[in-house]
Amino acid sequence: MDNNIKNNKNFNKVSNIIESLTINPNPESVAVLEEIGTNSSIDEVRELTSRALVKRNEPNSLHVVIANRGKGINDMSTVVAMSTINELLSLENKEEAMKVLDNTISSEGFDEEVKENARSVKALMALS
Repeated sequence: MDNNIKNNKNFNKVSNIIESLTINPNPESVAVLEEIGTNSSIDEVRELTSRALVKRNEPNSLHVVIANRGKGINDMSTVVAMSTINELLSLENKEEAMKVLDNTISSEGFDEEVKENARSVKALMALS
């Protein structure tokens, strides 16, 4: 596979698909983005997908990138995690994201690493 995926014409197609799913009002588009995009082995695809899910700014899309181990702010790639955090910080309306962060922090259903990442992002968002 081409090491520089961003110069690959297939990447442009993938990017267009992710963008289309981002603006699609159907809630099932979030499931597609989660299943295919956030589980991709390609960092750039996961990064685009995480940013797209944040842009939707809906509880279910934000939950994917905030509360799931290995996705969004919890991604093993620092580029993906930081890109997701930057997208969260740039939200005009942070209300839904703060609710998802609060729920993640207070829920017993999440491991400590996910909760700690949520606490850190919540602190950053409170300052922005």
